[in-house]
Amino acid sequence: MSLSGKCLLKRLEWIATLSPENCPGGLPTDDRAWRDLVNRIVLAVRQVLEESDGSDGSDGSDRSDKSDRSDKSDRSDKSDRLLPVHGGYRKLKGFQVAELVYDGTRIFCDRFISKRSRTHDQMVQAARSGRQNLAEGSVASATSKKVELKLTNVAKASLEELLLDYEDYLRQAGLRRWDKRDPEALEVRNRYRGYPQEWFEKSDLSDLSDLSDRSDGSDLLDPYGIAEAEPEAAANTLLCLVNQATYLIGRQIVSLERGFLAQGGFTERLYRKRREHRSRRRED
Repeated sequence: MSLSGKCLLKRLEWIATLSPENCPGGLPTDDRAWRDLVNRIVLAVRQVLEESDGSDGSDGSDRSDKSDRSDKSDRSDKSDRLLPVHGGYRKLKGFQVAELVYDGTRIFCDRFISKRSRTHDQMVQAARSGRQNLAEGSVASATSKKVELKLTNVAKASLEELLLDYEDYLRQAGLRRWDKRDPEALEVRNRYRGYPQEWFEKSDLSDLSDLSDRSDGSDLLDPYGIAEAEPEAAANTLLCLVNQATYLIGRQIVSLERGFLAQGGFTERLYRKRREHRSRRRED
């Protein structure tokens, strides 16, 4: 077996070691939870099979977000590259939670907010903006740390707007808002922490628009059961996820600021590389 094949199989080791003690998200307690777990196992295996089919020389041109996987052969000297490694947004925890928020918000709004209301579109667009700006900023980081910082902050601001919408919904409907220490809120936060990375890598499922036919795997769009939850539970669950997303994105912004202060932006890097090149030519 080739090295790449072994690496792909290694990504499935979490399935072979599943047990009641280490089951991601906790041991399923009903039929829906078991179906949710099985769907994710099938998804992980399917992805590995698809990647193994293309490992015989395929250039992977049909894949998005390739930048974090490209040029692996020369990662040892990546600090010497003019364009730094960029992209890789699908692996960011902030992006992963923002995607859960987007999918859940679409379901929530279709169930509980009139499609004739401007609030419906505004909530869905705010959730989408949170996800899309993280992706765009990550890709733009190769040539502009300023743009990356700006778009990442826009993503956080969009989700903060969505946070207020969920708070308003609970308040105006006279529903209880979970405290962050309530068991329900803790369960939502802990469930995400238990998910293995492979569960999020097939994120193109978020583009599915028809949620009525779940036989195509779109059940993965609703891991928190928003489609069946009562209004109070649905709104509070998404409120917890939005809080989690904004917290993670806030940490990302702090990290980006520190990196910019320490390393500068693309223009400074370009100048340093040009100066080094001229210096070497004079020495030669």
